[in-house]
Amino acid sequence: MQVGKLNETERTALASLVGRRGGVAASISIDVSAVDRALSDAGIAPSLRTALELLDGPIIHRETELNRIRESWAAVLAGCSHTDLIAYLASPLNFGVLKRLSGNQPDSASLICRQTEDILRRLPAAGVPRAQIAAEHLGDAHGLDSARPVATLTLAVLRSRSSTDTGDDRDTWAAVGILVNELAKPALFLNVPCSGLPVSPGEPQYASLRLLARRPSEWTVARRSILVCENPNLVAILADQLGTACPPVVCVDGHLGAAQRTILKQLKESGADLRYHGDYDWPGIMIANYVIAKYGAVPWHFSAADYVAASKSVPQLAIPLSGRPVIASWDADLTAAMIKTGIKIEEEAIAERIIDLLGKESLHA
Repeated sequence: MQVGKLNETERTALASLVGRRGGVAASISIDVSAVDRALSDAGIAPSLRTALELLDGPIIHRETELNRIRESWAAVLAGCSHTDLIAYLASPLNFGVLKRLSGNQPDSASLICRQTEDILRRLPAAGVPRAQIAAEHLGDAHGLDSARPVATLTLAVLRSRSSTDTGDDRDTWAAVGILVNELAKPALFLNVPCSGLPVSPGEPQYASLRLLARRPSEWTVARRSILVCENPNLVAILADQLGTACPPVVCVDGHLGAAQRTILKQLKESGADLRYHGDYDWPGIMIANYVIAKYGAVPWHFSAADYVAASKSVPQLAIPLSGRPVIASWDADLTAAMIKTGIKIEEEAIAERIIDLLGKESLHA
């Protein structure tokens, strides 16, 4: 056997092994059989290969090993049967996600894929807690918790088939009927007609994500305008001041949770015309941008002119605006006016103005 591309240290070691002088050649010829006999006769090892493996571990044929690894990963893909998972893993980048989740172990990857397919086949669910789904299909109530491999891969597949996913785990699960913290931050509404919930006219009502997902409500709102506001306090004020005379109102309660997103989606799908009003601050503009883009809401008295009028009606408050400006997608002049005036105006501060507008005109204004 000819061994080439040797450095000085390697050449000296090999020459010593076969009983030759070091020399200066970059390669050396070795009679492996002779070396095997010499090592065996000396009682060191049965063969050169055995001796080398005793010193430095198993000797692996790189090309053979690479082929074995490629075949193992190909078998992982071949073992998948759910069309959505197959489509997701077709991308090399997404396949890299699977490798990372499995610790680069094909056997672990196969198990993750089988379990992910079990979950995908169970969907959509009808308002089932995430822990229940995980316990039933994975044998572990926490198996679908955030950052767990099957949860990560399942969410990635669900998001890959949706162009409107928010990226929030709770929302992604809720969209397919799986509930996470289903009693947290329920949706608040007032005078929204519904035949599936015990609604009390004139009184603010709460609907949890659990209730909305498990028992889809029959919202009788086709072609009806609904005011979507930002703050729960405004709903309380409207209930106190207008009661049953108040038009339908839904509150997003700041940054929307899964329940708020679910009720807006249901109302939109039921044919409601959503009209939006919120706080005049940068987070308020950001929320408005989202509701308008996501649910097709139309701004209601939420323009530059409305802001200027409101700022003149509450000069005593004069809370300075803070944070980075946000462009109002429906009215760039509103952003400019807010920067120029420099004050924040919350809905509660102009509740009387909102009540006056509701009394004078319809929500279509």
